[in-house]
Amino acid sequence: MSEEIFDVVDANDQIIDQQPRSEVHRLGLKHRAIHLLVFNGRGDLFLQKRSIKKDCFPDTWDSSASGHVDSEESYDSCALREPREELGLDLETVPERLFKLDACEETGQEFCWVYRLEHEGPFQLDPEEISEGGWFTPNKIDDWIVTSPEDFAPAFLLIWRRLQTG
Repeated sequence: MSEEIFDVVDANDQIIDQQPRSEVHRLGLKHRAIHLLVFNGRGDLFLQKRSIKKDCFPDTWDSSASGHVDSEESYDSCALREPREELGLDLETVPERLFKLDACEETGQEFCWVYRLEHEGPFQLDPEEISEGGWFTPNKIDDWIVTSPEDFAPAFLLIWRRLQTG
């Protein structure tokens, strides 16, 4: 399988180059990603635990689905592809866009659009990407972050704070 190619972007999220995934990460180049938050009807959030095989933030809890935007792919197209690949979830329409995070250390130099979806599951988790997943109440997540923030991918902590503050 050939290595993924990502669009490299500048500080304004404008494409300036294309590079292989390994080079983008090795050099800390700015690139693009999406995060999807899947809530159920009770308001619980589905979180995934990243596989220990992941090259970034392995074995940490993260958004319901997340992933890099491929070269020449739009954020919205990625928001349809990633839940299919990671959760076995075929969406007919692009989920609701919530907000965009600027590229920074916590995001791994990724500009991230964060999307929201309501769905009850069940999901088919990709074992290459996800070691486990579960539904958590917002209060449980708040308490967990206070006691063990190291359990979470840094980008998720940013997303969660932004959700709480509006």
